[in-house]
Amino acid sequence: MRRMGPSRLNRAGAVAFAATLLLAGEAMFGKALAQSSGGGLPNPFGNMFSGQKSAAPAPAQTGSSASSTPLPWTGEDGASGHPAMTASAIREAAANFNNCVAGMWPDAAKRNISQASFQRFTAGLAPDLRIMDLMDSQPEFTKSVWDYLDILVNDNRMATGREVLARYKPQFDAAEKAYGVDRYIIASIWGIESNYSTMMGDRSVLNSTATLACIGRRQKYFRDEFLSALEILHRGDLRPEQLRGSWAGAFGPTQFMPTSFKRFAVDADGDGRRDVVDNPADLIASTANNLKKSGWQAGQTLGFEVVMPKNFNYMLADRARAMTIAQWGQLGLTRADGKPLPDPAEKAYLLAPAGAEGPGFLMLQNFRVIMKYNPAEAYALAIGHFADRLRGGAPFVQPWPRQERTLSRSERLELQQLLAQRGFYRGTPDGQFGGHTREALRGFQASIGAPADGFASAGVLERLRGR
Repeated sequence: MRRMGPSRLNRAGAVAFAATLLLAGEAMFGKALAQSSGGGLPNPFGNMFSGQKSAAPAPAQTGSSASSTPLPWTGEDGASGHPAMTASAIREAAANFNNCVAGMWPDAAKRNISQASFQRFTAGLAPDLRIMDLMDSQPEFTKSVWDYLDILVNDNRMATGREVLARYKPQFDAAEKAYGVDRYIIASIWGIESNYSTMMGDRSVLNSTATLACIGRRQKYFRDEFLSALEILHRGDLRPEQLRGSWAGAFGPTQFMPTSFKRFAVDADGDGRRDVVDNPADLIASTANNLKKSGWQAGQTLGFEVVMPKNFNYMLADRARAMTIAQWGQLGLTRADGKPLPDPAEKAYLLAPAGAEGPGFLMLQNFRVIMKYNPAEAYALAIGHFADRLRGGAPFVQPWPRQERTLSRSERLELQQLLAQRGFYRGTPDGQFGGHTREALRGFQASIGAPADGFASAGVLERLRGR
């Protein structure tokens, strides 16, 4: 954690976009992070930020491939088991969709949205039931931490990021001066959220949030998002054709949710509009303002890679166990790059996303700030590492356990069931890994004399099976 200038995250980074899916669960819900393997971008800017009207939307993205016709709803019960996600409940709510939308007029009026605007912007809305499948999707297979690292931080994306930093240097200069937020972090968020504006999503934010406000298991949350989207349109900050994004309602190059836009968007160039879609000054400044108001500490990065000593107690690798850098040093942790540990009085927590077989990281306050932007350790790590690479930093020093394979959902479910049978897991097995599963894994590992790192490997599953 050096101060600004040569400061860098020291490879504390993109460790785990996989964990974005594996560990974050519903916390990731408000952000749809559509990522690609980052092919070449022959014209990454197009007419974005040229002052021209937004280009025609690209075809909707489905999985990793594009399709001109969005997939229909499967008509099946949601995997969450929530009563509002049964097929019958979804159909019933969809039949009442128009009444539900009309019933939000009184709340819209309280937000000073005119009746004319309400009628104009809600005309033609229809439930997008495919969103119900996306909300409750449980993929059978997930990628490993290192596979996602390879996808997110690659040469093509870094080259585009450096071009973005050069092209919009005046805007980055102004935002960095005004908000004290590192430009490389903002550029990293832009690159990872939307692959530099090439994958922002093509669903109508208003239609998506209206669907989620009236159907499914998160209606209260999305009612606020829907009304906030109406406010954005009524105020004239964005046009309807600009307000397009993910199935969950995130939009723009750095993927603002409507409520986040209301709190953090700024009119950086004084044109009377807060345009975080097609205006680089507003986009960069608004993203910086978001981080600053979330507690960003100017002059610091997110953390740094560390080496743990043999026989280290991995029960200490916990977000709730923050200690000073000096205390971590006393436990034998050293920086992976051989430099001395910085600022001994600063507090950090240890993150070991691949357990004892992979690199560890001491994460500081700004790491937690990035998690407020998107509440997943995986996401924050990806942002930090990509930012470090953009400023010229090297890859991680320590290798990942690439020999390990990821567990399928059925294997994850079996692992939880076996942990429950042995008295370590007290939740309901569902094939999704969160804090309770990691704690149960640690308990089992400690009981057999293995490093209690909570890493769900195929080897741990074999031990649970008694083989």
